[in-house]
Amino acid sequence: MPTMLVVEDDETIAEIVAYQLEREGHGVTIARDGVEALERLREGSYDLVVLDLMLPRLSGLDVLRMLRRDSEVPVIILSAREGDADQVSALDLGADDYVTKPFSMRQLLARVAAILRRRAPALVEAAPSVDAACEIVIDSESHEVRKHGAVVPLAPKEFELLAFLARRANQVCSRDAALNAVWGYGYEGETRTVDVHVHWLRRKLEDDPANPRYLVTVRQYGYKLVTQPVGEGRRLVLLES
Repeated sequence: MPTMLVVEDDETIAEIVAYQLEREGHGVTIARDGVEALERLREGSYDLVVLDLMLPRLSGLDVLRMLRRDSEVPVIILSAREGDADQVSALDLGADDYVTKPFSMRQLLARVAAILRRRAPALVEAAPSVDAACEIVIDSESHEVRKHGAVVPLAPKEFELLAFLARRANQVCSRDAALNAVWGYGYEGETRTVDVHVHWLRRKLEDDPANPRYLVTVRQYGYKLVTQPVGEGRRLVLLES
């Protein structure tokens, strides 16, 4: 599985970009500022970096400059700066591509795919194996959710919301990010829509919906899908096609 580092301080943009990359089968880590980005790059190996320029603590250009001292990992700049000087500076420092905000996710995904084809044409994602011990299995290829091996019927938006949370498993997701990712930027409804769908999912998936183990509320923020309830082994798994 190709691994990506998304460096973006706008939480909604970061989560949506991560969600769309994960739908394409990529593993994604998010960094919220330049210092955290360098820490993540020191800790792990990535196949591509999506890097904002206007970051707290350390600018994107500074991150790119330091990164290029000892790494050739591909970098796509994602920035609101449209000026030629910024683009030239980024490309001169070793960026592989430059995408300006607002941007098309389809365009960004196409550029990611093009870079990966050039850098690793033989890269093939291995099909994940099913953990027979898991209580809940979310299968993105068949759009099925199984609990103890039995299919749980879900409405399309219920499945999309569950898959979105599963791709950000064990991380807190805001209602706005979930609403934008699942219903789209043009949706005119309220974040209450997310709450209602979480309520329905709990009724179908939790043993005790009033005391959920998996779909956990984070007060004043949003929700978190927990794959390992406290004191238990891994009980929930997402299968990607």
